[in-house]
Amino acid sequence: MPGHRSKSEKHDGGDKQLRRDPYEVLGVSRNSTDQEIKSAYRKMALKYHPDKNANDPKAADMFKEVTFSYNILSDPDKRRQYDSAGFEAVESENQELELDLSSLGAVNTMFAALFSKLGVPIKTTVSATVLEEALNGIVTIRPLPLGHYISKRVEKQCAHFYSVTITEEEARAGFVCRVQSTDKSKFKLLYFDQEDNGGLSLALQEDCAKTGKVTSAGMYFLGFPVYRLDQTMNSIAAAKDPDTSFFRKLDGFQPCELTELKPGTHVFAVYGDNFFKSANYTIEALCAAPFSEEKENLRNIEAQILSKRAEISKFEAEYREVLSQFSEMTSRYAHEMQAIDELLKNRNEIHASYTSAPLKRSTSKSRSKNSSKEAKEDGQSREKKSTRDRPKKKKWYNLHLKVDKRKAC
Repeated sequence: MPGHRSKSEKHDGGDKQLRRDPYEVLGVSRNSTDQEIKSAYRKMALKYHPDKNANDPKAADMFKEVTFSYNILSDPDKRRQYDSAGFEAVESENQELELDLSSLGAVNTMFAALFSKLGVPIKTTVSATVLEEALNGIVTIRPLPLGHYISKRVEKQCAHFYSVTITEEEARAGFVCRVQSTDKSKFKLLYFDQEDNGGLSLALQEDCAKTGKVTSAGMYFLGFPVYRLDQTMNSIAAAKDPDTSFFRKLDGFQPCELTELKPGTHVFAVYGDNFFKSANYTIEALCAAPFSEEKENLRNIEAQILSKRAEISKFEAEYREVLSQFSEMTSRYAHEMQAIDELLKNRNEIHASYTSAPLKRSTSKSRSKNSSKEAKEDGQSREKKSTRDRPKKKKWYNLHLKVDKRKAC
């Protein structure tokens, strides 16, 4: 398929530059699965990451192109829009980028932390250094026994690796790996595929989310599709429109790529995703055999969520139609009220015109002046009246003092 022309076409020597097909950039076919697209992106992002290609502008441009292509193909809606109408349907100027905090300076990290605190959704990616060390097989892996938990502190943009060994019976029963932080630290739960050369390649990633008084993330391999909820999609919708936030709340409810694990040893990791400080966490690995009731409840509740998402999609069309009618009615109400007031005003003016007597109109200024003059005169007359009514008092020097002359002083 030829490259689609973008909205913002660049001119270089009179020739128009075309964006390359995202499938071509990532080296995948059009019928590739989400897992194949994700694996291809991570390998290319690691290859062209700025940390490994300092002062190489071609690698930096390639890294941006790879990230841009993945942002389209990793989103089911955007991928479908691109397949049908190309870049024009995707609104390419609004594509999000994932930030590698380890490659940001102190000032940029501070701004990113500030925006995150204000509620702006900021996607972060795993440090290229961590991914490269895992791919080269030079990471320390600690054993994590089934049914046990380990509490640790991981530094920011670093990872702790754990290996879990499961039997064939445990694999059939199902397996769960969960991580939580009681001090609400930000982290990522990672799952790695083991390469033939002994290295590890990132296969799955779960960002933590606030659940009550903790932050938590989990991977559930129960033999049937288990769904995950991408909170960032709803955060972006909420910033634009509260109604859209409600109707898009379940759009990020997507099935996980893997439904079960094979018997053997599997590698997980906890990645510290705080901006400035280390992350406290507790990780545990569980066999799902004792949780048969919870397993069935999870299957049923997620089926209800999918059914509710379909209902909300239909309800949105009805709501938008009624809301449009309501807006029209309120607008007409205001218009009709204004028209009635204008008609009554004209009617009163016509009534007032039926007269032969000259109308003496007094301005508000003269009326206020006359009223103040009348009030002043009235006050003066009252003062005079009260003065007349008051009895005269004798002054002390007019008093007649009687002295008895017969008694000597």
